[in-house]
Amino acid sequence: MIPSSSNCKGEALVETTYHPNWLSFARTLANRSDSLRVLVYINIHLASLRFSLLKDIINHKDILLISFLNNHVCSYIINVYSDSSHSALKYLKNTEVNINNLLIMTGDFDISDSLWDLSFPHHSFISNNLLTIADLFNLALSIPTNLFSTRYSNTEDEANSVINLMFLHYRSNKPNNHSIHSNWCLSFDHAPLTIIIPITEKNISTSKLCYKMSVWTDLD
Repeated sequence: MIPSSSNCKGEALVETTYHPNWLSFARTLANRSDSLRVLVYINIHLASLRFSLLKDIINHKDILLISFLNNHVCSYIINVYSDSSHSALKYLKNTEVNINNLLIMTGDFDISDSLWDLSFPHHSFISNNLLTIADLFNLALSIPTNLFSTRYSNTEDEANSVINLMFLHYRSNKPNNHSIHSNWCLSFDHAPLTIIIPITEKNISTSKLCYKMSVWTDLD
């Protein structure tokens, strides 16, 4: 909380966290009433891969399209936050975007479905839109290496759920299936997802790019 002239208890600070060891990518908020809901952090040791935020290709406040060079080949990742109206999914479905070599689409899609949550008894028609979008990008739903919930409820009358998902390029076997880290949930209600992408840049000390994707619904 920060001091406020109108609220004696202060006001919540909504801002991106910066660290000298990490490159951060986020969209500029149109006004102060907007909420920052999608972020990507890249370790500076991978800076030679030339990560870039491509707002000219996908222009939506809740979608980040990031490009990087892997052995001189341009690859892409997409981070998505889908609100209760699923505006980001509607944008992706209605926007004709041809992105070759999209490796990963991941994020908080806010869709409970029996396809990825064995404890949920129903199938949602909204899931069909999500799967159609993934197929257009040559992506398939990734099955996690460990079956945990990705969102943990703070109330007793609401069950935990699986709404954070990852889709991988189905013509490549290089990205492994992702992992869900339920033990990393400290002050947040969402579990981070991680994936390891092999890289071949000679000037990188490690042979793998570890893309650790963390999705939070509340950034304030």
